[in-house]
Parts: sequence; C-alpha cells; structure tokens
Amino acid sequence: MLKNAFLTLLTLVIAIGGGGGSVWYALKVQDGVGAIRIGQWTAFPDIGTSSADPYSKARVAREGVLALGRAEGLSFVAERDEGGAELRRECTYRIEGGFPTARFWTLYAADQSLGVVETGKPRLAALQSYGVVRQADNTVVISASRHPMPGNWLLTDGAGRMYFVLTFYDTPIASSTGLSDVSLPSIIKAGCDA
Repeated sequence: MLKNAFLTLLTLVIAIGGGGGSVWYALKVQDGVGAIRIGQWTAFPDIGTSSADPYSKARVAREGVLALGRAEGLSFVAERDEGGAELRRECTYRIEGGFPTARFWTLYAADQSLGVVETGKPRLAALQSYGVVRQADNTVVISASRHPMPGNWLLTDGAGRMYFVLTFYDTPIASSTGLSDVSLPSIIKAGCDA
C-alpha cells in the first residue's frame, strides 16, 4: 500500500513538474509557438489578435505587455548577433541595413524582462526613426555601446545579457502575409570590453 501511494505521488510530481516546466520553457523561448524569424529578429505577428495561440496569450498576460494589433504595428526581438552569440551589454554592436516601410519605428536595448536597460544616465537606451541619421541609400547604421560613438549611438550599460527590441508602428508588414520578403538590419559584434 505504501508502494502504491509513493508511485502515485511520484507520478503526480513528474506530471505537474514536467507540464509546468514545458509551459515555462514555451513562454520563455523567443522562437516559440507562433513565432516568425527574419535574420536575428523574431516576432509574434498574431500576438495582439483574436487568432493568437494560447501560448502567445499567456506570454502577454505573464509579461504584462501591451500587445499591438495587426493594424497597429509589429515588434521584433533579437537575442543573438549575426555570429549566433548572445547579445551582451559589455560588447559593442553595429546594427546596420534597411528598415521596412513604417510611419514610425523604435529600437531599444532591453534587459531579461524586455524593459529598457537602465543606464544610470540622462540618455535612454533607445532610438527612434525621426532621430537617426540615414546613409545616402536610406539605410541606417547604429552603434550600440556603453562608450560614446559617432553617428547613431544606442547607449547600453552594465553587464550581462541583453536584447534589442525593434517595433514598427503603422506598417504594411504587420498586416501582410509576405513577411518572408521583409529584410531587417543585421547585428554585427564589433568587440567587447575586457
């Protein structure tokens, strides 16, 4: 009888622990259910719609974010550079390339909770489309670093893991089914502090 009670308890622990662990993993990973990937950037295009999958709805509820609807915009998150390494705050990156058509876009360095990185300085770790200098071919080159850089500089500070969040507002890519034709800027590691 004690053996049956122990086996029942063990089965419940494995079932509840395994189920909870798999849900935690599905909500934590950026390449989860319903995600699309363009280069280093990942987005969940259905996250603010009624056709969102249950994991996307749970991600919004857990993180407490305001999800954009299809007609409002689309957010992309990058957690790795072009070489496949995790983004680190102590490193310098070049974010370069063309940006899809949008009325307005924002780019910010984010911490684990996808909130803006605290810099401890008056300058935020964020840029927006109206405040960047463009190249002659309409591309943008942004330097993300803790050290001042010429041109478009995205301030990062601290140490540890970081993400880049790129959000397009009032853009045709949010409502189109041709997301595979969209190209987003590359994230290239320029170096790291020792």
